[in-house]
Amino acid sequence: MCDMISEQSTEKIGRMKKLRRTLSESFSRLALKKDDNNFDEICVAKMSTHNSQAVDSVIKPLDTIPEDRKVRVQRTQSSFDPFDKPTSQVKRVHSENNACINTKCSSGGKESPKLRRHSSPSSPTSPKFGKADSYEKLEKLGEGSYATVYKGKSKVHGKLVALKVIRLQEEEGTPFTAIREASLLKGLKHTNIVLLHDIIHTKETLTLVFEYVHTDLCQYMDKHPGGLLPDNVKLFLFQLLRGLSYIHQRYILHRDLKPQNLLISDNGELKLADFGLARAKSVPSHTYSNEVVTLWYRPPDVLLGSTEYSTCLDMWGVGCIFVEMIQGVAAFPGMKDVQDQLERIFLVLGTPTEETWPGVHSLPHLKTDRFTQYSSKKLRHAWNKLDYVPHAEDLASKLLQCFPKNRLSAHAALNHEYFSDLPPRLWELSDMSSVFSVPSVKLQPEIGDSSKVYGRSGNHGKSFLNHKH
Repeated sequence: MCDMISEQSTEKIGRMKKLRRTLSESFSRLALKKDDNNFDEICVAKMSTHNSQAVDSVIKPLDTIPEDRKVRVQRTQSSFDPFDKPTSQVKRVHSENNACINTKCSSGGKESPKLRRHSSPSSPTSPKFGKADSYEKLEKLGEGSYATVYKGKSKVHGKLVALKVIRLQEEEGTPFTAIREASLLKGLKHTNIVLLHDIIHTKETLTLVFEYVHTDLCQYMDKHPGGLLPDNVKLFLFQLLRGLSYIHQRYILHRDLKPQNLLISDNGELKLADFGLARAKSVPSHTYSNEVVTLWYRPPDVLLGSTEYSTCLDMWGVGCIFVEMIQGVAAFPGMKDVQDQLERIFLVLGTPTEETWPGVHSLPHLKTDRFTQYSSKKLRHAWNKLDYVPHAEDLASKLLQCFPKNRLSAHAALNHEYFSDLPPRLWELSDMSSVFSVPSVKLQPEIGDSSKVYGRSGNHGKSFLNHKH
């Protein structure tokens, strides 16, 4: 028996020596290679060493890995979602990714050619993508708990950019929100979603470089109090739904819809921004945090403690923003806490029951004795300007549904009768085509007090957007 154990140990040691020798040969070949595949092969090599089956079999040289296998490995790596990992695991994976990105070729310590793909061989000192000195900070735009946003200028192409500088702390690693925002935005290409130009990573900061958009919907409404022009509301809402429909079709939830996160360009282009709380929704459904969405735009199911939600979470926010654009005030401006926020919602939409909202009594934060029993009312009784715009009240009522499954989807909302007087070409646009590429569509100049426009005797709809049917 002892001899058998000894033979097995010897055989195992032999396999391990063979494995070590094979790995050494593979990395020796990697160090000698100087082509553009070097970067990808190092990444593949790092992942291959974690394969549990490698101990019992001889690893093939990396040169012999089929191309389709390389692509598969890279795709798996890029779809990593750190939100589902414990903090310590995120730190470990993030540091491994950094090690992979920052790997130098052992011959001369030079960077991989893949990392220098943006630079010009003839001008080594010219501005490069991915370099902090390629951007000039012009002024500070705002500061949050973990990031500061600057207006900047690119030395690469000379255009204005927004620099979101995220402070890194060595003991805590890169914030979840920064990893999530960068990974999601890398794959989103739509005219109604803010464009991520570049990512700059140093020891102290992670900088996300975005296209520069000069204002947001919150500032725009503050500048034009009393409600926006009905025609402009329609254009803004249509663009918001376009962007949401795009991300929802890709199983991505924004989770923080509010006017501050909707950027508005000079010509009226609306762009979804700040994907720090966004996440990819996997199938089957996972349990998510209910600490999402600013209180005024947070749906009642989340306020009541639900952690199982889908794209309907964002659609409640759309309804709130729609009402606010028309009425000129927030739909449900809670002033105290969650209890106050729910009271304001139930005052208009009615206190939920099992008949109106199946399963509501199973939600953890619902205490029926704490809420006044209200009956539902017409939305125009709460927000009178909805009554002056054809089909606006009907659309708002289908978005502001307490029962999540009753809320209209972004795709369905785009086809609501409220948008029936828009040019048909708007539904045929490609993802990267602006609504303003249709010649007859343009933003109307706000005239200050919009109360006259919302009067019943107004001529709204007769010359909408100056287009002809």
